[in-house]
Amino acid sequence: MRRKVCFSLLLGVALTLSEGAFAQKATKFTVTNHEQQTIDGFGASDAWSMWRIGTWHDSLQTKVADWLFSSDTFDDGSPKGIALSIWRFNAGTGSAAQGDSAHINVDTRTEYFAQQTGQRRFLHLAKERGVPTFLAFYNSPPVHLTLNGLATNTGRGGTFNLKEDAYDDFATYIADMLQQAEREDGIHFDYVCPVNEPDGHWNWQGPKQEGSPATNREIAHIAREMNREFQQRGITTKILVNESSDFRCMWGTHETDWQRGYEIQCFWNPDSTDTYIGNLPSIAHVMAGHSYWTTTPILKPSDRGYERRGLYGYRKRLKEAFDQVDADFWMTELCIMSNDEEIHGGGGFDFTMEVALYVARVIHYDLTVANARSWQWWRAAGGDYKDGLIRMFSRQGNARDAKILWTLGNFSRFVRPGAVRLDMEGQMEVDGLMLSAYRNTDGSTIVVAINYGKKDRPVNIAADAKNATAYRTSDTKGENLKCLGTENLQRTTLPARSVTTFVIKK
Repeated sequence: MRRKVCFSLLLGVALTLSEGAFAQKATKFTVTNHEQQTIDGFGASDAWSMWRIGTWHDSLQTKVADWLFSSDTFDDGSPKGIALSIWRFNAGTGSAAQGDSAHINVDTRTEYFAQQTGQRRFLHLAKERGVPTFLAFYNSPPVHLTLNGLATNTGRGGTFNLKEDAYDDFATYIADMLQQAEREDGIHFDYVCPVNEPDGHWNWQGPKQEGSPATNREIAHIAREMNREFQQRGITTKILVNESSDFRCMWGTHETDWQRGYEIQCFWNPDSTDTYIGNLPSIAHVMAGHSYWTTTPILKPSDRGYERRGLYGYRKRLKEAFDQVDADFWMTELCIMSNDEEIHGGGGFDFTMEVALYVARVIHYDLTVANARSWQWWRAAGGDYKDGLIRMFSRQGNARDAKILWTLGNFSRFVRPGAVRLDMEGQMEVDGLMLSAYRNTDGSTIVVAINYGKKDRPVNIAADAKNATAYRTSDTKGENLKCLGTENLQRTTLPARSVTTFVIKK
């Protein structure tokens, strides 16, 4: 009996020492009750791919749609999909009918809405799986209304490729499309954006892709015409102005002139009388921008100038600018570009966690520093480039999922529309650890934990509850939002190169 008592005492001492050692090594994060922005959702676009996938065999369409939109699980508990809550529809311009004379690459041309069969099919598949929010965006006015008869700018300069007397016609065209979608497809678009990347410093020279620059005055002009048309018809769709190509054009100018810069001040400050649109009832008090070109360098607080540039600094400045006006921020587009040298640029699709973690880090900074209310990837499916969540094999009529899909799902599947982001003590990146917290409308608390490093890291997460259900995505086979069961938040380890979501039920 004495020996058993001694053994128990020794075991207790060993456990105490073990817990003490864990506490010394663990990085502590505390979920607070200090509320930040409300989350409107996570999404992706149908651009340049769904017109094709939407004509594939039903079983392949179902597979892709489930990956993107489903919140269901298989019998073994594994997820069918990542439950995107926003679907961004590339509204057509009619360039496809022009063939090679469109001066646009064949895969990036679009039909008029009536002929967008494949894309409209995915609108239905998204709605069937419970996607609550639909956004339509135009890269260009329709070809019959443009100055050069094309949906690409072909080096015209920095003004809108729209006939001067056709602003009302463009507004009518958009309104007709919205009502046709509701009448024929049962799809209500919650938002529509008439211009995409109007501040880009490139010239959209063909053959390339659809697009048109536009000055702030021209954007305000089309927004006012759309507002008038929507009000007359009773259309409740909100107008999203605008989708900037670079955050630096939103608070200042970047590789363009003043006419296509200072966008936050121009559209949302009442003193900007020529361009102010914040008083129009059909305008959403949301402004969108794209994270391209601002994802590097990765600066730490110890680096000189980190508060003014880099992944953190650019987003800090963006939030400061939005804090001065009555509008919120959406991030509506990102893929990997040539400046993303850490992951070897955009060329060549990547199925691994290398790209997935890089993107997860951008999501973290966009949400926790820029206070984005929504985060949307560029396109749902792509080819041999780092621009798709899913790798599309066009000739075979097939597709393959990737880690970037499931990593986005660590956010989209669990952080639902209406969730409020909660401040975390320690949420700033610490040696590759990045944690953020959210409270859903059902009372559940979500913690998304990124370990960017190459070593396993013990963490202590202080929250309202001690235990949570964990879901992990990593390079380990089968870990695509894999349910790990219940874990002790105060004593858990984040494996190297992984993203883990902890769900704390109310």
